[in-house]
Amino acid sequence: MITGYYEPLLKGSRSKTPRFQYPLYAAPNDLLTVDLGGVYPQLKDLRLRGRLQGKRIVPYYNRAEIDAGTGASALMGNELFWVENAIELFFLQIQGSGRIELPDGQQVKVGYADQNGHPYMSIGKKLVETGELKLEEASMQGIKTWAEKNPDKINRLLEQNPSYVFLRELPDSLSAPLGALGVPLTNEYSIAVDPRTIPLGAPVFLSTTYPNDSVPLNRLMLAQDTGGAIKGAVRADFFWGFGETAGAQAGKMKQQGRLWVLFPKGGEPTLN
Repeated sequence: MITGYYEPLLKGSRSKTPRFQYPLYAAPNDLLTVDLGGVYPQLKDLRLRGRLQGKRIVPYYNRAEIDAGTGASALMGNELFWVENAIELFFLQIQGSGRIELPDGQQVKVGYADQNGHPYMSIGKKLVETGELKLEEASMQGIKTWAEKNPDKINRLLEQNPSYVFLRELPDSLSAPLGALGVPLTNEYSIAVDPRTIPLGAPVFLSTTYPNDSVPLNRLMLAQDTGGAIKGAVRADFFWGFGETAGAQAGKMKQQGRLWVLFPKGGEPTLN
C-alpha cells in the first residue's frame, strides 16, 4: 500500500487564548527511551518508551490521558504553541511536521521530536467500523468533514489512537521538513518506509498510480523517512510537499503499488 503525507499549515499562537485552546507539546523531560538492543542483541532496533513510577518503568501517558489532563501536569510548561482546531492538530502529529502561522503572519516550522511509545491506530478505520463513514469516505478530507459535523464526538474519536507525537521548533532556514535521516525531504521524491525492511538512504523505484486515479506514477524515490503507520516490506508514504494542494493529494492517496530497492553490485543484503 502506498499512502501520502505532506506539510500542513495551522493557525496558532505562542500563548493560550480563547481562540487558540489546543496545545502542541515539546517532548517531556520524564519520557524515557530504553534501547533493548543494548541489553539483548537479538532485539536490536527495538525501543521502549515509558516513564518512572517509583523504581519501575511504566508506559508513558496515552493520548486520552494527555488530553484529559492526567498526564498534562508532566507536560506543563512544554507547550510550544496553541492552535485553534483539535482535528488539525491531530493530523499535524500524523504528518510529523508542519508550519504554524502566528497572529502577526509569521510562519514557524515544526517537526517530529519524539513519540509516547503507544501504537498508532487509524481513526478512519474506527469511523468505518462504527458506521460513521463508508470506506471510500475515510480519507483525511472525509474525516475532517465528519469532525466539522460532529464536534461533540471528536475527543472520543481521537482517544481511539493512543499514540501521541511531540514536536520541536525547526530553523526557518530549512527548505523542507527533516526526515528520519536528519536531512530535508524533497517534494514528490522522498518516501517514508519501514527501516526494518528497507534501509534508510536507499534509492527505491516506485510503481503506483496517482491518488484516486489510474494514471501511472513510476519514479525513482529516496527512502528518507519513517512513520508509525508505515509497517511492512511493500509499504511507503509519499511526501507531496507543503500546502493545500499537497494536502489534497496526500489525503486521498491510498494506492496499490510495487517497490524495488536498488543496491550496488556486490552490496546486496544477505537473505536468511
